[in-house]
Amino acid sequence: MSFTEALGMGEFRPQTNVDFGRVAEIRPAQGLFVAFEGCDGVGKTTQIARAASWVREQGWDVVETREPGGTDLGVALRQLLLDAGDVSPRAEALLFAADRAQHVHKLIIPAINDGKVVITDRYLASSIAYQGHGRELGAREIRDLSLWATGGLVPNLTVLLDLDPEVAAERQAADASLGGPDRMERAGIEFQKRVREDFLRMSEGQDTWLVVDASLPVAEIATQVRLRLAQLLPVIKSW
Repeated sequence: MSFTEALGMGEFRPQTNVDFGRVAEIRPAQGLFVAFEGCDGVGKTTQIARAASWVREQGWDVVETREPGGTDLGVALRQLLLDAGDVSPRAEALLFAADRAQHVHKLIIPAINDGKVVITDRYLASSIAYQGHGRELGAREIRDLSLWATGGLVPNLTVLLDLDPEVAAERQAADASLGGPDRMERAGIEFQKRVREDFLRMSEGQDTWLVVDASLPVAEIATQVRLRLAQLLPVIKSW
């Protein structure tokens, strides 16, 4: 199923002069691309670590990464995006797209082609939910921007950890290991609620998404993720 179909937003028509040569190099039978999504405070970091550990136990090389910040350029952009003061919504969207373009070019595609399992903390769906819906820039516009930036690369599996934003905010406030809220987290509960609504909309009826109740115990969430990964890994590895 294409990402266009998954979003239910009509046909994506890239410009004919865009160079998609890098995407043509992807051989999905060799590796696997998994994205974890969800509002801030849902437990993505914990679940990514558990998923990556289990996948390694199955004999796979795993690359754990994140957006923004998965490359040297991404580290600089992450500081601008999360720690800077006043950033306009359109500038924010463009900076996220730039980070993602570099991320795909420098890290994700080479790892997939090398037969590795790439697990990223956030990807394209986050931009659609946060900038498209949260910042009210338009889901279709942000989708097209990110698809252009990545040459159309989408995950084999998107894991959505779903949780009431108010509960997620309470979790973050109670976690002494976290620093102060970043610029995205300071956007407020109503913003986070819009983001959650859009994540759920994108996931509806899509077989490339796994939606997990993030209020469940950590071990139970991890089990659900492993069961879904187990459906994908043997097929890919056997090719």
